[in-house]
Amino acid sequence: MGARNVGAVVKRVEDPRFVTGHGRYTDDIVLPGMLEMAFVRSSEAHAVVKSLDTSAARAVPGVVAVWTIADLGAIAQKPMVQSYPSPAIKQNFTQHPLAKDEVCYVGEAIAVVIAQNRYIAEDAAHLVTVDYESLPHAIDVREAARADAIPAHRGAQSNIAATVAWKFGDAAGAIARAPHVIRETYRQHRGAPHSIEGRGVIAQHEPAADQLTLWSSTQSPFLVRRYLAQYLEREEAGIRVIAPDVGGGFGPKAGHYPEELVAALVAMKLGRPVKWIEDRREHFLTTTQQRDQWWDVEVACEPNGKVLALRAKCIHDNGAYLPYGLLLCMTSIVPFPGPYAIPAVEVTLDCVFTNAVPTSPIRGAGRPCAAFIMERTMDSVARTLGLDRADVRRANFVRRDQFPYETGGRLPTGVTIQYDSGDYAACLDMVMKSSAYTAFEAKRAQAAKSGRWIGMGIASYNEDTGLPPYEGATVKVLPSGRISVELGSCSQGQGLETIVAQIAADQFDVDPEKVIVKTGDTAISAIALSTVGSRVAATAGPSVHLAATQVRDKALRLAALQLEAAEQDLEITRGAVHIKGVAERKVTLGELAKRLVSNVNVPLPNGFTPGLEATAYHTPERPVYANGSNVAQAEVDIETGAVTLLDYRVAHDCGTLINPMLVEGQIVGGVVHGIGNALYEHMKYDPDSGQPVTTNFGDYLLPIATEIPPIRLEHMESPSPLNPLGVKGAGEGGTIPGIACIVSAVEDALKPLGVKLNEYPLSPERLLELIDEKRSAK
Repeated sequence: MGARNVGAVVKRVEDPRFVTGHGRYTDDIVLPGMLEMAFVRSSEAHAVVKSLDTSAARAVPGVVAVWTIADLGAIAQKPMVQSYPSPAIKQNFTQHPLAKDEVCYVGEAIAVVIAQNRYIAEDAAHLVTVDYESLPHAIDVREAARADAIPAHRGAQSNIAATVAWKFGDAAGAIARAPHVIRETYRQHRGAPHSIEGRGVIAQHEPAADQLTLWSSTQSPFLVRRYLAQYLEREEAGIRVIAPDVGGGFGPKAGHYPEELVAALVAMKLGRPVKWIEDRREHFLTTTQQRDQWWDVEVACEPNGKVLALRAKCIHDNGAYLPYGLLLCMTSIVPFPGPYAIPAVEVTLDCVFTNAVPTSPIRGAGRPCAAFIMERTMDSVARTLGLDRADVRRANFVRRDQFPYETGGRLPTGVTIQYDSGDYAACLDMVMKSSAYTAFEAKRAQAAKSGRWIGMGIASYNEDTGLPPYEGATVKVLPSGRISVELGSCSQGQGLETIVAQIAADQFDVDPEKVIVKTGDTAISAIALSTVGSRVAATAGPSVHLAATQVRDKALRLAALQLEAAEQDLEITRGAVHIKGVAERKVTLGELAKRLVSNVNVPLPNGFTPGLEATAYHTPERPVYANGSNVAQAEVDIETGAVTLLDYRVAHDCGTLINPMLVEGQIVGGVVHGIGNALYEHMKYDPDSGQPVTTNFGDYLLPIATEIPPIRLEHMESPSPLNPLGVKGAGEGGTIPGIACIVSAVEDALKPLGVKLNEYPLSPERLLELIDEKRSAK
């Protein structure tokens, strides 16, 4: 065997096609006779649609049809399938493919224009006139949660979709007995995903075979197929969903959207393929967003900072519908108590409907929300008791000798929450040393002499990655001798093809670039679920390893027959099986593969099935837990409110590193995502009209390269015992603690003024308000 690929820095095998312009995204696909769609979308936050006049639009040359929901047939009159049903859901409002008679947020689709091209369709859509009867709307989630609130849906008994709780231990008793009880209120803003590529779908129906094919910019081709089949009352075997190259996802592309259903219905009705590509304004108005959340938190603690209990109440804005069940809500509460050994937790969350864009998980789902609460709580304990922030965390961490550690929490499935491995204190120590934490006060004093206000922030986290129950993989040796891997999982830029190639290549001692990887096609691969939640490396990765190991074992068994040798005397080197120490006595993998495809009337070797291939499913019962600690340094200009990030350090543990370069890319990208959430991004709505007001990149700000500080990483490897690779997920690890870390740094910079920060984003305007409040109070 040559050098191992797993653990090595291997260049991305998918990049040559991207850098040479050969990537194939949904909008690159052109089918014969294809039409394009544009949607007429609601301009009202909440209204009855009294009538539509489509005559002017239908008269535009090049327009094929202008349809409302009535034109899509009887099958389209029902609401969409609930992606993640739960008995906790009390009011299950999901969208219709097109609005029936009520619109519940600005951007909801009312009609579709199908034309020869998008330009004609867009022009015609603007000619459709809609007669609305405006209804009162609910935008502020705190007001919407009240018993006497304006209903976000006509006829709703309230705006509460569900109330969920996460409890273990005796929080009430601990709070009643504790020497210290600290209470805080926190606000977390509404934000949007903004992948480079928006959503998009192409639908084609072949009547002769009654085969429906969708190309979708999705993270979940198998789930999209499932929901289409359920809604359209078709067998999944008659639907094929393909995820071509996908230009970023961040979570919202994991869901199922009305446009996919409309495209399928239109293609079947017209007998021609149709395409829809989301533009950026539609992305602002219609792609699912995340948060708002308001939290009231109580924490009981000892004088040394040891936390005895945490009790919290959250009001969560889910927007107008429940497109993703309660997953975002549950991932906001199940992460408690994070990396800490806290004996009692009681968190209750109200999932509330408003007349805003529906919400669903975005990078980290609810975990950054939970981490923000947990980490600001740790800072609050330190501030109140006059303790060092790092020492408070050390006092509460799950210790290394406690793994596997059960928190006391139990999922609705009955599975207990169990942290599998790690050393949380050592990870914090790594980043403390890297950031020169102990020397910072001297640095602060020196900066203060020149009128500069600088601070240091800390945040730790852990994350349930590699979520059950499975992702399948098929590994084949082709007659050419090349290795093929087929996955139903798909990539949105993470480097999935590379890590899969590395894992497979190690079993056959070949170069990763010689491995053919096919992803995201329900017609060719083993069953899969979704590329979400930092799960694919730790689910599909082990499945590839298991399948490749089975193929390797099969190759050795067959080679033993052909070489007349014992299996234990054989090894695989550079794609060939040979007798150890006798390199010339060999048979190539390609030759073995040819023997197992055989020919008519040519028997297979006794005891062998056709093909040098195997399909495997790693089926974990529980997730594996990554963890890390971050330290940020920030400077605040107290005259303008501007924040400059000076330095950012990460210590991260995602178990076995398959490719350190790709892990670093994921972590750095996640940190930048956290920077955006902490300082810039805010999806605002006008409370009087319900209109979104930050619907372009002049108003909705994203961080750019000039705002990113140096980001330095250190890795710890605590392999998970729960999968054969020891791997854990890494895609969200930079984002989850990032917001809390940056807010902590800004608060620390303003410590001399006594400014307390229990919210984000920290815009210059908001910081000046808080600074002025403190100055005027003195």
